[in-house]
Amino acid sequence: MAEAGGPRRQARERALSLLYEAESKDLAPAAVLEALPVEPAPFAVELVRGVGGHMAELDKWISDYARDWTIDRMPALDRALLRMGVYELLHRLDVPTGAVISEAVELAQRFSTEESSRFVNGMLARMAESIRSPCSTSEPARSHAEAVDAEAVGADPAEDDEAAAGEVVEERLHQ
Repeated sequence: MAEAGGPRRQARERALSLLYEAESKDLAPAAVLEALPVEPAPFAVELVRGVGGHMAELDKWISDYARDWTIDRMPALDRALLRMGVYELLHRLDVPTGAVISEAVELAQRFSTEESSRFVNGMLARMAESIRSPCSTSEPARSHAEAVDAEAVGADPAEDDEAAAGEVVEERLHQ
């Protein structure tokens, strides 16, 4: 039986755990994927490979927007959540901004510190304004302009719970 939250939410949760594992073991995210006996859902694989393949770009965005924090001082889970969120904002233009932010905030509430959800929300909302706003000069925003609400936590992540065309929905094999 599928768990609440839909396949994309489950894939993000799995991607978060894999990215956290990669960082804690000082491995490339792709190496963690390769070591798995069963490949996760395609969306989780895309997130892990995407974050791993764009790490320098993602870390630059995070560093540029972090106020009074270096990326190394952030909790590892928060770093992973921010990297996933920025990856989706920049490279998954089919995913609504509100869904990206809401899902990251939800994962922060469930798995990180009490303050993390506010921190993740604020960081991603500010970056989304630059990345996806119609006034932005960045490449993704020009090709896919979308109004961004800085208080995006109220967005309904259910818009993003459907499996993408051709995406296989897998049951949870690992708890």
